[in-house]
Amino acid sequence: MAASADGTVGKALDVLDQVAEYGRPVRFGELLEASEFPKATLYRLLQTLVNQRMLRYDSDRQTYAPGVRLVRLAHAAWSQYSIAPLARPHIDRLSAQLGETVHLAQLDGGQVLYVDKRNARQPVEMFSQAGKIGPAYCTGVGKAMLAFLDPQELDRVITQQAFHRYTDTTITSVEDLRDELAAIRRQGYSLDREEHERGIICVALPILSGSGRVIGGLSVTGPTSRKTIDDLVGLVPLIRDTAQRIAGEAQDWRFPEQAAQ
Repeated sequence: MAASADGTVGKALDVLDQVAEYGRPVRFGELLEASEFPKATLYRLLQTLVNQRMLRYDSDRQTYAPGVRLVRLAHAAWSQYSIAPLARPHIDRLSAQLGETVHLAQLDGGQVLYVDKRNARQPVEMFSQAGKIGPAYCTGVGKAMLAFLDPQELDRVITQQAFHRYTDTTITSVEDLRDELAAIRRQGYSLDREEHERGIICVALPILSGSGRVIGGLSVTGPTSRKTIDDLVGLVPLIRDTAQRIAGEAQDWRFPEQAAQ
């Protein structure tokens, strides 16, 4: 964890991030072992966060976990930033129709933020979960959104891709990604051919505003043990219909930067 350059507030946020990353209550010793802060500084920051109810301290177990104030702030931010609440009935319907995993995502800092997920009738363990950040360049939903960005925004976002090789089919160069995105834009949908996780494939479409702006992305994902790429391509009309319905619901939704104005 890199120390923040934003003073005490930045350091406190670094500690919040660290606690949240564990996904479970965590002891001081565990935090100290991974922290760049001295013991006294870390303890002081934790005490301040507990006093402000951003963290909760369990004195019996001697553990720290996200506090009620942080949860309330996160809920408020989620409801204003995310299209998940308005998309929920539509992805529920799509999931019930198909019986496979459905993802709803948005771009955040050039990466994929999964904002909602419906598991398959026969769930398969995979990386994605609501609230998780994933790579854009090698996921179906990420590529679907990238392909429909305006050129200037795409240039900026491409510089934020890591191009780490996850599997033998992962795209690992800017040139190959641009070629792939051009093909996606022509055909209207993207595919993940086991590019992020072995044994996992998906088809995805962007969710576009009336003006063509990328609002989010929608994907259907399945294991290669029971789905083929052709199977998934056959679902494109249903996914497109759902994406258009979500876009219609979102026509009055304000983008985060607009809401701040």
